[in-house]
Amino acid sequence: MAEIQPLVAGNWKMNGTQESLGEIRAMCERAARIGARPHLMICPPATLISRVKGLVAASPIQVGAQDCHTAERGAHTGDISAEMLKDAGASAVIVGHSERRGDHGESDALVRAKALAAHRAGLIAIICIGETEGQRRYELTLPVLGRQVRASVPESATAANTIIAYEPVWAIGTGLTPTTDDVAEAHAFIRQTLAEHLGEEAAGGMRILYGGSVKPANAAELMSVANVNGALVGGASLKAEDFFGIVAAYGSA
Repeated sequence: MAEIQPLVAGNWKMNGTQESLGEIRAMCERAARIGARPHLMICPPATLISRVKGLVAASPIQVGAQDCHTAERGAHTGDISAEMLKDAGASAVIVGHSERRGDHGESDALVRAKALAAHRAGLIAIICIGETEGQRRYELTLPVLGRQVRASVPESATAANTIIAYEPVWAIGTGLTPTTDDVAEAHAFIRQTLAEHLGEEAAGGMRILYGGSVKPANAAELMSVANVNGALVGGASLKAEDFFGIVAAYGSA
């Protein structure tokens, strides 16, 4: 298997105003010193995408978005299409985050449709999957992940247009993390399921990120696990110091 370039992506969620742009400037300064490994991305709220894009233009930091509608345009008040995100400066969009699945009842089928919309607009789809605490308690983690991969990931997905983010729902924002053995098992299973779903070539080069209370203190251990190709970071991505404390897991920052 060819070496996969890792990615550390920050999901700002519903956080950030113009006052937060100072953290982006600080990230740009840090990013200029780390070279090409790993790739870096910040996914701010939609209100900041164009401004963040302007600030990072001369840096290696990419800009992503947090959600998109399935349609290119139309009567969908309050929604934002993938094409609009692309126009604002995004190169990727998160779809199927557990907070969208849980708070808004998004199904695997809808997540798949959003991933296809991202591809249509020329964006990378970062497709999130993960089990709840109850599913984990009843040892349903792998069946849930298998179902989500098969139903959420379009058959046309490739390593170039799709990234998978495994985020155990019970670990997001709680400070809890699975053991490294648990993470290794989940990521290996996801890779195998992707191979069955998409073929060995696409699965072999696809990045599978880990997310769920990733922080500087545990990043090095988590990023060293087999089949973990980076991190999708929540709260720790809001501050340059914390975000680059995670990036340092790759030996630079």
